[in-house]
Amino acid sequence: MKLSFFGRLSIAEQLDEGYRIGIRKHNEEVTKNRHILSRIIDCVKFCGAFELALRGLDETEASANPGIFRGLVNFVASLDGVLREHLENATVFKGTSKTVQNELLDCMYDVLREHIIKEVQSSDFLSIQADETMDIATKNQLVLVLRYIDDKNNMQERFFEFIALRSASSESIATALKDRLAVIIPLDQHKLICQAYDGASVMRGATAGVQKKMQDVYPNAHYIHCYAHQLNLIMQQATSHISNVRIFFSNLSGFASFFSKSPKRTAVLDKVVAHRLPTSSNVRWNFHSRAVNTVFEHREDLIQCFESIRDSGDFDPNAVREAEGFAMLLENQQFQFFLQLFHNIMPHVDLLYAKLQKKNIDSVHINQCTQQFQQNIQKIRDSLHSMVEQSIGSEESSGSRTTKRRRALSPQDHVQIAAEVCDTILGHAKERFSFTDHLVSATLLQGDRYAQYSTAFPEDTLRSTLKAYPMLNGSKLKTELSLIYSKDEFKACCGAVDLFQLFMENNVAEVFSETVTLLKILITTPMTTAEAERCFSTLKRIKTFLRNTMTQDRLNALAMLSMEKRLVTEMTDFNQKVIEKFAGLKERRAKFMFK
Repeated sequence: MKLSFFGRLSIAEQLDEGYRIGIRKHNEEVTKNRHILSRIIDCVKFCGAFELALRGLDETEASANPGIFRGLVNFVASLDGVLREHLENATVFKGTSKTVQNELLDCMYDVLREHIIKEVQSSDFLSIQADETMDIATKNQLVLVLRYIDDKNNMQERFFEFIALRSASSESIATALKDRLAVIIPLDQHKLICQAYDGASVMRGATAGVQKKMQDVYPNAHYIHCYAHQLNLIMQQATSHISNVRIFFSNLSGFASFFSKSPKRTAVLDKVVAHRLPTSSNVRWNFHSRAVNTVFEHREDLIQCFESIRDSGDFDPNAVREAEGFAMLLENQQFQFFLQLFHNIMPHVDLLYAKLQKKNIDSVHINQCTQQFQQNIQKIRDSLHSMVEQSIGSEESSGSRTTKRRRALSPQDHVQIAAEVCDTILGHAKERFSFTDHLVSATLLQGDRYAQYSTAFPEDTLRSTLKAYPMLNGSKLKTELSLIYSKDEFKACCGAVDLFQLFMENNVAEVFSETVTLLKILITTPMTTAEAERCFSTLKRIKTFLRNTMTQDRLNALAMLSMEKRLVTEMTDFNQKVIEKFAGLKERRAKFMFK
């Protein structure tokens, strides 16, 4: 008995009526404080879910426009008497300060991260998608997305973190990813079956790229092309290590930025060119090919437009100065050459991307498409000398005005740089589509092929699948697939997700254990095409979020609340978990912990 009461108040003290009344009053105050804090958490969640600013310009009591968050708290208080009384009378802890908001955001982010990590650790397989992007301060960062099947047998694609990068080197990126994965899956390196990246140059290279460094630690992590990655900017990023190319695309993005700043400038553009430029954005991926084509096809019109802005006398000095610069740029030999080069290349990139978006795609089709793409780029490479001669010759014959920077590159320099561009794109395309066994494996469970497979079992496809995914039991998988092919009922399944849900809902996962494992692998892997059941990628939503977000403060937490608002809603104890974390951060004058 003494051991049971060791370290606690004596029995007499615990039975004391005054002590028990004090405990009851304390817990009543804690219940009230937790109710108030839960309402404030609801307001933060609402602002985060709809990407509304938490800060107002003037959040004083007398302000007529205190900002969305403070206005929302006041609105909730008008419906909740406890919160209203607290806001009117509180002297110790009001709960609406910037410090409390930041602490709540940190706690919310931690709760959601812990939940996601728990889901991943209970799943069988994991895929990662990591994309380099820029925040509003143009600092490089890596966005990490996790893809897995949760304990309710639903495929999840979750935002996990914006990772600040010390440098854009492959070593820095690989280290950052491995550090995160050491927390997410610390004991099972074989769980990671897929890695997909954007087209930054550090991602390339059979030995130096991020994918190779990752595969040294995670042997099953195949590097694939993901449908969320659009090829036209991937190819531009792949060549961005060439300084002249990087300068070209920086200049190219300036055209759209110039006109987007002013309706007055756009009016001149509409009058002269009658063709709007595609809008540029630091985090929007699909604009470069259209911008290249627009500027190439309307170069003379754009020169006339910029000269009109420069000479009209109706524009401010900044607009005049920029217009003069763009007019000179459009007559610059080096800029014109790269404009011609990428005008020739980009249509082939767009065509390859369009072909890869078709449904029922397989590795044979991908190989045919990539081979045709490589042949087309090789033709451009072989014609570089004539392209240079034509570019320089046409410019000289047209009597274009000379600029001081006109002869910065010799014809041989042009050929050499353009050849490097073509070689980089060829190598990048070859490497990005070198692993297609996941597409081969998907054909094993393609319903419209079951009739064919029932008469001639796809032995070669099975061998490729077992080579790519050695965790599968080949003989048992073959037996299960043979049974599936022989039953007409299974032919109605349209894809991997339908078949997986059928097995799980009817509790036959143990009977078809190897098929279920293969289905989990295929569903966890982001395929080349955007399938209907997984078409709106988390990556696209993240990029939309970055375009709409005007703050860096607590970016991870705000992104998590926006990207994962459904998860927040599904977690019925979310507020309580946040309160527990908030209460445990430090000693607080307000009481939040029960006795």
